[in-house]
Amino acid sequence: MLRRALAELVSDGEDVNAVTVAALTERAGLTRRTFYTHYRDIPDFIEQVEANILDEIRARIARVAAADLASLYRNIEELEPAPGSVELLAYLKRDGAVIGALLGPGGDPAFVQRIMDIARDTVADRMKTGIFPGVLGAFFDYYLAYVVAAEMGIVQRWFARGLRETPETMARIMTVAAFVRPGDLYGKPIDINVPEYGMKLMGLNLFGPLDDATDDADIKEDFNG
Repeated sequence: MLRRALAELVSDGEDVNAVTVAALTERAGLTRRTFYTHYRDIPDFIEQVEANILDEIRARIARVAAADLASLYRNIEELEPAPGSVELLAYLKRDGAVIGALLGPGGDPAFVQRIMDIARDTVADRMKTGIFPGVLGAFFDYYLAYVVAAEMGIVQRWFARGLRETPETMARIMTVAAFVRPGDLYGKPIDINVPEYGMKLMGLNLFGPLDDATDDADIKEDFNG
């Protein structure tokens, strides 16, 4: 009841940081004594609500992250979503009232960042599997930030549009979105040899010293042969 009341208050235009115990309990039809039996204050209530949601999201992102490129390519060819993605989006929609409130304009920006941090930490190791060493380091770090922020943006836009599309439709869109290049939308794909480009950037010393675990000789040997 308190979660529903929070969602209603924020959806009505109240900023989540301005919600009071009095307003929350009145909207929920509960007493302040009931609230304080379970929570210290509003920040503690928000923290517990978000922690519960993040635990659910973390478990579902882990299933999505377990997919390898070969399976993703097969799914895209067959117009199927990435494994686990429908379950993740179905959960977001099922708990959509409070999640949408937290993700929206009056919500908690820190909550959005925490979701992205979970996604980044969960998929990072899988994305490094089989990758060319020359694109690790800063190049990979920024690429991963780009992918995670883009997917988060799609989710926020889905909520802003009122969750019109089904989780199945959104899962298909998000599965292929990371592989779309701007030129693809205009029939003019731009083919870039990313490992070679990464090597050129490193040759310009744009990123500073290499990781201690990798040196120029190792990368050039891998790239050339």
